[in-house]
Amino acid sequence: MGIIRFKEIVAMSPEDRQKKLVDLRAEQSRLRTMIKAGGAVENPTKVREIRRTIAQILTVEHEIKLGIGKHAKKEEEKPKKKAEKPEKKAEKPEKKPKVKKEAEETKTQ
Repeated sequence: MGIIRFKEIVAMSPEDRQKKLVDLRAEQSRLRTMIKAGGAVENPTKVREIRRTIAQILTVEHEIKLGIGKHAKKEEEKPKKKAEKPEKKAEKPEKKPKVKKEAEETKTQ
């Protein structure tokens, strides 16, 4: 079972994320029992990578639930982008130049 990248986690559907989370937790518990029993683990860094990936999946799920972060906004905007055409930006009104009072007073004298 390979560890996945953060971009791939964000791109997954919620059901796929939950399935991956269950698989990772099962593998994490299997590795932990091997370590506790005193057995040698083939790849000791895999424990850390699994823990990190579980945390990333839970973070993305939480951000989407709360509607915060870049990930939540991307999932909400995806259907809207295809349906709507880009609108023209509103033109800004022209600014009037600032008149300095001191310059006017010196000209009148």
